[in-house]
Amino acid sequence: MRQSIIVTALVALAVTSCQKKASGQTLAVVNGEEITASELNSELASEQNPAGDTKQARNAALENLINRKLLVQQAKSEGIDKSPDYLTQLRRGTDDLLINMLISRRANTAQVPSTGQINQFEASHPQAFAGREVWNLSQLVYPLPKDPAVNAKLKGAKTLDEVAQILTAAGIQFQRVNRKLDTAVFPDAIYQQVAKLPPAEPFIANGPDKAIASVIQDRTPTPTPPDQAQTIALNMIKRDKTNQLIQDRVKALRSAAKIEYQPGFGPAGK
Repeated sequence: MRQSIIVTALVALAVTSCQKKASGQTLAVVNGEEITASELNSELASEQNPAGDTKQARNAALENLINRKLLVQQAKSEGIDKSPDYLTQLRRGTDDLLINMLISRRANTAQVPSTGQINQFEASHPQAFAGREVWNLSQLVYPLPKDPAVNAKLKGAKTLDEVAQILTAAGIQFQRVNRKLDTAVFPDAIYQQVAKLPPAEPFIANGPDKAIASVIQDRTPTPTPPDQAQTIALNMIKRDKTNQLIQDRVKALRSAAKIEYQPGFGPAGK
């Protein structure tokens, strides 16, 4: 009997010790799952919270974490965490997180551009800075022609009306629209080509299934304010360096990697 009492006491003690309590670094317990101060801090850091790190903001963030925890528990109870779709997206999300953290680590160790380099960058990208303009465009939007002969004629068109005539003759319907375009969105190479076109000559942008022929009706100078230009230029330089870093790193990794393709799935010539 005495042995039975001891066993019962030990079991009760073990159960009690396993029960999680909302104390210390554990701010809440939801059906046995903890929400810690670290999770709350991460939640606050990821939110655009104008109220800042106030008691009200922390309470609201904690309630959001509790709601999310309950929804996650419900999803698990329905077996969603075991489904092939979930596992595929989980791997993709993990891959994206690791890649982003790798890029962030490399970018944070990159040398900060000097004032001279920033000024040089601005001068070489006039469409985004001193030479920035807003263009009023007249456009024709139409399905991408499949006939190479029609595309050749469109490429040689000298006016928007000529584009319309070519499309009409080919039986291709189009829509006339007007829109504004900020030259800051143009990549350098495309901007240089478009900016040098004679007045009223169209430029055509082809998409996956549609094309847009545009003519510049008028240009409004809209230079980027000097007090904003340096920050914008610095961010653009960082973006370009990050993109180049990724390309270089991928190229080096591919050259050192062993990659095997199933027949029919590799690049041309593989």
